[in-house]
Amino acid sequence: MSKAAEYFNSLRSKEVAVVGIGVSHRPLLYLLAEQGISVTAYDKKTEEQLGEEVLALRRAGVRLELGASYLDRLKGDVIFKTPGMRSDHPAFIRIRQAGGQVTSEMEVFFQLCPCRILAVTGSDGKTTTTSLITAFLREQGYSCHLGGNIGKPLLPEIFQMKPEDFAVLELSSFQLNDMKQSPSVAVVTNLAPNHLDWHTDMTEYINAKKNIFRYQSDSDVLILNQDNAITSSFATETPGKIRFFSFRQAVKNGVYLSSKEEIVCVRDGEEEPIMPRSLIQIPGDHNVENYMAAIAAVDGLVSKETICQVAKTFHGVEHRMEFVREWEGVRYYNNSIATSPTRVISDLKSQKQKIIMLAGGYDKKIPFEPMVPYILEKVKCLILTGATAEKIRQAVIASPDYDPNTLRIKFCSNWEAAIHCSRQIAQPGDIVSLTPACAAFDCFANFEKRGEYFKDVVNHFQ
Repeated sequence: MSKAAEYFNSLRSKEVAVVGIGVSHRPLLYLLAEQGISVTAYDKKTEEQLGEEVLALRRAGVRLELGASYLDRLKGDVIFKTPGMRSDHPAFIRIRQAGGQVTSEMEVFFQLCPCRILAVTGSDGKTTTTSLITAFLREQGYSCHLGGNIGKPLLPEIFQMKPEDFAVLELSSFQLNDMKQSPSVAVVTNLAPNHLDWHTDMTEYINAKKNIFRYQSDSDVLILNQDNAITSSFATETPGKIRFFSFRQAVKNGVYLSSKEEIVCVRDGEEEPIMPRSLIQIPGDHNVENYMAAIAAVDGLVSKETICQVAKTFHGVEHRMEFVREWEGVRYYNNSIATSPTRVISDLKSQKQKIIMLAGGYDKKIPFEPMVPYILEKVKCLILTGATAEKIRQAVIASPDYDPNTLRIKFCSNWEAAIHCSRQIAQPGDIVSLTPACAAFDCFANFEKRGEYFKDVVNHFQ
């Protein structure tokens, strides 16, 4: 019997609860029900808000505890918590004090996964790097399972996985916060202040990220950004083998961009040119860094030719500088993934002309001042909406370099108004970019929904 079969068999004698009926937990609920496990789903949403999903879950045999006081009713022997909830929530403390176990889909997946795991975390670049690793492995001919924070839980696929396969995961600080296991190959793209509305402070945020390598063995591999002060400092803390990547300088072991604009792989001091930067189809220095991180992760697993083939055909991931359409000579881009100032900085640096930028959203309690110089340099009109609109404006106008004659700032009451405002302002040849610098939770379920909304409005211009 496989480890997965043994685990689910052990749950049949227990009362199992799943907290949160979101995208990542719905497949988990159906899996548990299919395995003959007594499972109850808890969520603050009402039946009306969940809609048809309620009927589907009940048909599958899942019991539901819904509404504002749902956590007061939480009980069970094993609780799967949603990543967005802290493990020190009073409801979970109460469960543990009563002898119950609080875990997560990701934690159980690590315990049961029969194949090698490669995982990526960081403040920015996680999804593109994870997607590139997957593309490299698949192009080489491996069977590869992509999931985690990228939008799909992998535990429901556990019975289809073979030892020779690969699982490639994007991991957020929320998912890593309580992890006690690490992947065989771990990548940390970069680190900067983020999610400080959830973490107690920057130290806790960094410590959560460290869990991606903290439990590695000396045969495992850690990929670090040599150009980032925080990530480069991790090299002394891991038991695993270190590979660096760098945009600025040569590395002793890993991948770097040479003065000839060529990506070079270094193994024990021996250099091998992999490909010219010009092969990469997605713009920006930050995407070169994403490529180098991904190449370092698959070194020894895929060929140079495979890497070059992917570079020629990979055109990016949805919501990341995604071209939407050209309308009346104006190009519209969906960059809804830009939920932090550091991401905004990277994307603005890649712009060849001044743009019209739509920004604002949920407040993650991180400073906007670091992105202001880049806004002043690369933005001709800043259209603000959402909960952070005034906070962003204050950061911009406080700069001694701010000139209202060269940077217009406009407020809009909602995203629809902001998008139509950009249409009214833009002239032929302009670029309009949804680059929010913030999470979407003040108006949308996630950044994907915000990006989809932007695309829908723009595609209905007529």
